[in-house]
Amino acid sequence: MLEGGCCCGAIRIKSTGEIQAKALCHCLDCRKITGSTYSTNIIVAGNGFSVTKGTPKQFAKTAESGKTITSNFCGDCGSTLWRQSETFGDTRIIKVGVLDGASTIEDAKPLVELFVKDRVSWVPAIAGIEQKEAQ
Repeated sequence: MLEGGCCCGAIRIKSTGEIQAKALCHCLDCRKITGSTYSTNIIVAGNGFSVTKGTPKQFAKTAESGKTITSNFCGDCGSTLWRQSETFGDTRIIKVGVLDGASTIEDAKPLVELFVKDRVSWVPAIAGIEQKEAQ
């Protein structure tokens, strides 16, 4: 089970669903929503995912793929907790940094890097994992 929340504690999430992927994403949208050069994500099945406290705000936009992607974030502190996209079907793309516990984050070691075409030159590829030009 995964549990986590935003920086101020107003929003809490939980997932009892199956982990489908662990991925770094270098897309330009992930740069913007994280304020960093990439995002670290755990992709889980939609069934078993729930908001256990608060009501997140949403921001939807058209991604590079041409499909809609929706960010779910705290309206008070601004932490992005998860995203949903037509591209990924009925899954939730949880931002690893919002999860509770150091061991949970340590266990989130990615198995794939997405949008490596957008990776900045000074961030090296993770050796031994799949590298995808896009999603």
